Amino acid sequence: MVMAGDFRKGTTVEIDGNVWSVVDFQHVKPGKGAAFVRTRLKNAMTGAVLERTFSPTDKYPEARIETKEMQYSYSDGDLYYFMDSETFDLIPLNHEQVEDAIDFIKENDTVTVRSYKGAPFAVQAPNFVVLEVTETEPGFKGDTATGTTKPAVLETGYHIAVPLFVNQGDKIRVDTRTGEYMERI
Repeated sequence: MVMAGDFRKGTTVEIDGNVWSVVDFQHVKPGKGAAFVRTRLKNAMTGAVLERTFSPTDKYPEARIETKEMQYSYSDGDLYYFMDSETFDLIPLNHEQVEDAIDFIKENDTVTVRSYKGAPFAVQAPNFVVLEVTETEPGFKGDTATGTTKPAVLETGYHIAVPLFVNQGDKIRVDTRTGEYMERI
């Protein structure tokens, strides 16, 4: 059990049957009245953010989220299959569980699968990936200093804004946390 007075950034607790991660916290001790803990919580399963205050003596069970490196194997309709690199078991996940990462991964890429009590709920792509540009307008020499961008489609089907000098067939580094272009490789 974790007391609300012991909340820190990254602490995961189970509240009302949901798993919440503490994003921000503040211990408040007003001149009058009882002390309290003001928090910003993020639902580990859905990503919803909630602001809530607690009494420092409130107790909640600690939620242990397991992470495991797995390899993306293939997709079959609405299911995406990931292989456990230790047991070689294939684990099917639906689109809601992989939607944050699927735009940035291709077959045989290694990802992190997050699970709670043995049930996978989310997939995380590496922070930076290198992908090939499959569709974009031709670039022009000298278009490097303007800072303007043009639309492009990556090999995974993800649409991204790239600088004018990037051409079809170029490999680029993408930040998967923001979905933005980083550099041409």
